[in-house]
Amino acid sequence: MQTSSLETTAQARPQNRLGLLLLPLVILAGMGLSVEAGLLGPLGAQVGHLWATLSIFGVGTPILLLLLLFSGPQKGPALNALPRWQLIGGFLGPTYVVVLILATPRIGIAMTMIAILSGQVGKSVLIDHFGWFGSPRKRVNGERWIALLLIGVALVLIARG
Repeated sequence: MQTSSLETTAQARPQNRLGLLLLPLVILAGMGLSVEAGLLGPLGAQVGHLWATLSIFGVGTPILLLLLLFSGPQKGPALNALPRWQLIGGFLGPTYVVVLILATPRIGIAMTMIAILSGQVGKSVLIDHFGWFGSPRKRVNGERWIALLLIGVALVLIARG
């Protein structure tokens, strides 16, 4: 049974609205990353880079455990049933924090964040384009190329400023 394009459009509207509602939350989370970078640089200088990273995850882990405890049963397979490649994020998170701790005091928060942003957006465009990790494919178009170019320009301008 085929769905009409009208039905497909109607089904996509709630998802688009949810995306628009989540956008301010995502922007706030991005702002939180800048604050985190500002906090981590001095913390790393005081206690060492790896201890600072461990302390961040040491604070975050009990918070997540409490959220899990009070959020009710979680759906989905057990952690040991997942493909191992999906757990790479457990390596990437601490690596990201260590890089923040090392870079922020040396190149500044703005430069660190725009460099991270350029890496995130560049890789995200590739992931979307090729549909890696099971994400839906979204081909690179002219607007995305322009966006990447503008992020590159922002990186250069912040580095020079």
